[in-house]
Amino acid sequence: MKKLFALLLMPIFLLTSCQPEEEKQVEQWKTEIKQTEQSFAEMVQRQGISKAFLTYADDDAVILRNSQLIKGKQAIQDFYSQQPTPSKKVSLTWKPDFVEVSSSGDLGYTYGSYQYTVTDSLGNAKTSEGIFHTVWKRQSDGSWRFVWD
Repeated sequence: MKKLFALLLMPIFLLTSCQPEEEKQVEQWKTEIKQTEQSFAEMVQRQGISKAFLTYADDDAVILRNSQLIKGKQAIQDFYSQQPTPSKKVSLTWKPDFVEVSSSGDLGYTYGSYQYTVTDSLGNAKTSEGIFHTVWKRQSDGSWRFVWD
C-alpha cells in the first residue's frame, strides 16, 4: 500500500517541482519579446517604417493597412514599395504595455499604445493615437518575428 501511495504521489511531485523552472523560462521569453518589440520600434526611428516592418516580419506575416489585410512578407514589401516617398516628416512610436507568451514558447503577443505623427512643411503636426496588438512567433534560430500587426 505504501508503494502504491508513493507511486501515485510521484507524478504530482514531479509536475510541481518543474513549475518554477518553467516559470523562469516563460519570463525569459516575455523579456525576449519585449526587447524585440523595443528594438523594432527603435529601428522605425532610425531606418524608417518600411525597413523595420520588413526586418521584423515573419515570412507569413499579416498586417492590416487601409482596412485591407496584406498577407506574406513579399506582399508587405510590395505594399511599402508602392507607397509614395513622404514629403512630410512621419514619426511612429509605440511601447508594449503587456506581454504574454505561450507555455511552449512558440507564440507570444504584445499590446500597448502608439502615436503616429505627420508634420507638414509648415511644421504643423497631426497625431493619431491608438492601441496596437502584435503576435510574435519564435523562429528556428530563437529570434522572434511578428505574424500579425
